[in-house]
Amino acid sequence: MPPAADTPRPVVVDRREGPFGEVVLRERGADFEIIANGCFLMDTSDGRSERLLIDAALGALPAGRPDLSVLIGGLGVGFSLVRAAEEPRWSRIAVVEREQAVVDWHFGGPLGRISGAALTDPRTEILRTDLVAHLSTTTERYDALCLDIDNGPDWTVTEDNGSLYSPTGLAACRARLKPGGVLAVWSAQPSEHFAEALRNAGFHAVRTEEVAVARGVPDVVHLALRED
Repeated sequence: MPPAADTPRPVVVDRREGPFGEVVLRERGADFEIIANGCFLMDTSDGRSERLLIDAALGALPAGRPDLSVLIGGLGVGFSLVRAAEEPRWSRIAVVEREQAVVDWHFGGPLGRISGAALTDPRTEILRTDLVAHLSTTTERYDALCLDIDNGPDWTVTEDNGSLYSPTGLAACRARLKPGGVLAVWSAQPSEHFAEALRNAGFHAVRTEEVAVARGVPDVVHLALRED
């Protein structure tokens, strides 16, 4: 959710033009925010819903399941990665980030104050690639996919991201999950259309968890299981 009108004016820290468009890091008072192609993505003011993305996925897995692996789609400001690194049940944490600028803002940049320890965790691996491409080409399977690359299935940053939420994209997500694995997708608003798409793609136990926000509808995490 974009900041309220009475917050300090933003100052541009870095602006990059990349293969997927423009990405901007802005400083607004004590917080940083990421803008992609003119669209507000996230900031460092809260992070509850980004942490819920990880917590909800872990909670959907059996307590005794060993050697858990998670793929986080989108490094963002680092909240999801940090939350995953705080949990010893994850034996591998892979983070897919296609924007070199975002990676730079963490490694030696101002966002390193949030993610620093998690970035150096031996379980963490940063994959510099596009999430949609990675899901369709890798043969590795994960216990959990935690995806946060857009403002939600109905509000994508770039047009090509829409393929992730299509029947083909959801089939790729399902193929990348181990039996009993969980898909968790962050969204700035609930989407019954997406929930139905998950069911049509063969996922089970489809549900949402909500985080109330100061203004507007709550942020949600869509959850779905691969049972076989």
